[in-house]
Amino acid sequence: MTRPRSAPHPETNPSRTINRDPDAMPPLTKAIPLGIQHIMAMFAGNVTPPIIIAGVIGATTGEQIFLIQVALFVAGIATLIQTIGIGPIGARLPIVQGTSFGFLPVALPLAGTFGLAAVLGASLVAGVLQVGLGAYLKKIRHWFSPVVTGIVVLLIGIILMPVGLNYAAGGIGNPDFASPTNLGLALFVLVVTILVHQFGRGFLKAASILIGLTSGYLLAIALGMVDFSSVGDAAWFAFPKPLQYGLEFHLSAIIGMTLIMFVVGLETIGNISAITIGGAGRQAKDSELSGGVMADGVATSFAALFNTLPNTAYAQNVGLITLTGVVSRHVVTIGGILLICMGLFPKLGGLVAAMPHAVLGGAGIVMFGMIASAGLKIIQECELDQRAMLIIAVSLSLGIGLPAVEAISETMPGQLGLLLKSGLVPAALAALLLDAVLPGKPSRVEPEPEDVIATRSEKVKSNP
Repeated sequence: MTRPRSAPHPETNPSRTINRDPDAMPPLTKAIPLGIQHIMAMFAGNVTPPIIIAGVIGATTGEQIFLIQVALFVAGIATLIQTIGIGPIGARLPIVQGTSFGFLPVALPLAGTFGLAAVLGASLVAGVLQVGLGAYLKKIRHWFSPVVTGIVVLLIGIILMPVGLNYAAGGIGNPDFASPTNLGLALFVLVVTILVHQFGRGFLKAASILIGLTSGYLLAIALGMVDFSSVGDAAWFAFPKPLQYGLEFHLSAIIGMTLIMFVVGLETIGNISAITIGGAGRQAKDSELSGGVMADGVATSFAALFNTLPNTAYAQNVGLITLTGVVSRHVVTIGGILLICMGLFPKLGGLVAAMPHAVLGGAGIVMFGMIASAGLKIIQECELDQRAMLIIAVSLSLGIGLPAVEAISETMPGQLGLLLKSGLVPAALAALLLDAVLPGKPSRVEPEPEDVIATRSEKVKSNP
């Protein structure tokens, strides 16, 4: 009997099964390169925050290598929590976790004032609270409208822009700060990144930041600007030590990190939705959203214990999934295992730590600008009426103005002044409060029940 054309055998079209089903497993010959691609797409973003925080706390080269090592190790563990899951924790989707830029605008002044231990203590508390956020997500999701989330993401990018430019000039304290060599090297990285992103296709486009960094690093080596002595001093293998810097708990640090945690949790929700809609062809289930946010919290607390900054789902990898159409969580699991392996070899961290600041600054100009662009994109999801414009106006004035006028924060008592100095915390509070009390807030569309989503998903699988 001849098989009808309208019902092809599943084995004749395996790519469709892989594209739509997060549980499908491609052959290892494809899965391993795809997993490596995910790591390459997130690598630069994952190691940049620990390098920046190391500069703020005056870390030695050995400490910088250690911070890079633990960032890689923690990102691998956190990724496995998302892809494999532990009970209700984890979205069980192809989510790559990594060190979050979102916490830097608050973490940097806190680290400069109290030290890294206070940042880690606040991160531990924020992570625990984020687990609670995930557990009760449906009840409080209405607090975070696109205008609130978009404002905060936009401000994160704006506040970090001077950090990128300081690095492009060679790093504060560098005797050659703003020299033509440093600025030229940063410009080279910036131009290469833009060209590859604009004209590259597929993997090249997704890895444009990494290609820009690599090109700049090689040029810096040719110019004799790289000192590899730190690589020779680093061990071949070492297990990351927990609580190396200890934990301290300061109220202002906890408040600041917790507020940003809420926003980053909403970013994770957006990333999960983008994966399921763009890759699996369906809306995200409540269990996937809740489990993903809870895994974010577990990863953030785990990161604090292992001396690194909070972790979150990486948006650049979501874009890679949408681009390639491969939604297999097992592919990302392979990437997570590779990250763990990389975190066990400090010499790799030494290679990254030897990178001149100007190289990192050239890529930072793009990365921090893209964060601000993402904030603008989120704001566009809401209607920009007079109500929304008022919220944006007040929040941006506080977020940008307060850091520029330090005398205001200096007149405030103790830890309150530190919160005002960041700009991001008062801006986030203003956005949340105004959005809650001003009349005319748009009503949210309730997500579909999971049984409806499941039914549609089964129809997609049965009709590829």
